[in-house]
Amino acid sequence: MGRSDLANSSCPVSRAIERVGDPWVLMILREAFVGTRRFDDFQAQTGASPHLLSQRLKQLCDDGILRRRRYCDHPPRFEYLLTDKGRGLWPVIITLRNWGQEWLGGSSVRLTHKGCGAVIDPGLTCPDCGAELSARDVVAEISEDFEKERKHRKGGTE
Repeated sequence: MGRSDLANSSCPVSRAIERVGDPWVLMILREAFVGTRRFDDFQAQTGASPHLLSQRLKQLCDDGILRRRRYCDHPPRFEYLLTDKGRGLWPVIITLRNWGQEWLGGSSVRLTHKGCGAVIDPGLTCPDCGAELSARDVVAEISEDFEKERKHRKGGTE
């Protein structure tokens, strides 16, 4: 399965991985969520080369995940801000953070709920009843289109 196959899949996970599955993109998003906005700061905090960082920031802007805003005219300087689409990736970054803390150790960012002041490690909950969710608490049902795609990849008809 090639990268173009990911982009054209009926599976939203595949399409999302094609957009944000690159480690440098995830590092840029981590930084954006802790308030990094400027190119030099992204470079310092991620360790990405200027060329690579420039490519990834352009990709994120083209995808509507970040938006570029001029903050200085002379010389022209820009900052990169999360869009609503970009802020929608917050659960992805938090889930990676939580998994890393639990399984790899360390702690990098303490999260405090603005509403009540509690220090939190957000997780997944059922939007209907509020129960905490794990993989064992959910049944995954494959859509008809995705099932056809899976059969085709295995060499089946359809």
